[in-house]
Amino acid sequence: MAVSASAVKELREKTGAGMLDCKKALDEANGDLQKAIDLLREKGLAAAANKAGRAATEGVVESYIHGGGRIGVLVEVNCETDFVAKTDQFREFVKDIAMQIAAANPKYVRREEVEASELEKEREILTAQALNEGKPAHIVEKMVDGRIGKYYEEFCLLEQTFVKDPDKTISELLNEKISKIGENISIRRFVRYELGEGLEKKQDNFVEEVMSQAKL
Repeated sequence: MAVSASAVKELREKTGAGMLDCKKALDEANGDLQKAIDLLREKGLAAAANKAGRAATEGVVESYIHGGGRIGVLVEVNCETDFVAKTDQFREFVKDIAMQIAAANPKYVRREEVEASELEKEREILTAQALNEGKPAHIVEKMVDGRIGKYYEEFCLLEQTFVKDPDKTISELLNEKISKIGENISIRRFVRYELGEGLEKKQDNFVEEVMSQAKL
C-alpha cells in the first residue's frame, strides 16, 4: 500500500527517526503505525534519533587518497566525546564515509543543503523531460517528485546506497553506529578532489575501482 506523507510525518514526530527510515518502516509494516514504531526500535533507529539533538563537537577529520593520488577526500565527522573519537569503531566508520565519498561522489551531506535555485532548475529540466516523453500533464508533477527523490539519492551522501552494503543507506549506517556507540554522530562536511576535474577525460567506474583497491 502507498504510504502517505502525513503518516511519515506522524511516525517521525513520535520517534524522531529520519524521514527515509520512517517511510521504509511504514512500507514494511504495511502502514501500521505501531508496528512501524516497533520496527524502528528493533533497528535502534528511534534510540539513535533521541541522541540527534545532543551536541557533537569532538571527532576527527579523515583523509582518503585513491588511485595513487587521482582522488582525494577530506571529511569531518563529529561525536560527543574525545574518548569515542579515538575508538576503532568510530574511526572505521569515518574511513567508510571517506571511501563512500570517493566512490559515489556526492555533492551534499543532506538534502537540506541543496540550494533552492539548483533544485528549481532540476525540477524544470525534469518537467520538460516528462512532457517530452508524452506524459499527461496531470501526472507530470508526481513523476517529477519521484525523480527529485532519485536526485537526492544520487547527490546527497546520507541518502546514497552504502557501497560496501547496498542493502542500506548511509543514513541507516549512521543510525546503526549511533545506536551501537551510544553518542550522537554527525557527518558535518567534506571536500572531494579529482585529478583533472572539469577537464575532458575518459569515464571510469570509480565505485568498482575504489572497492577493488580496498579489496572489498
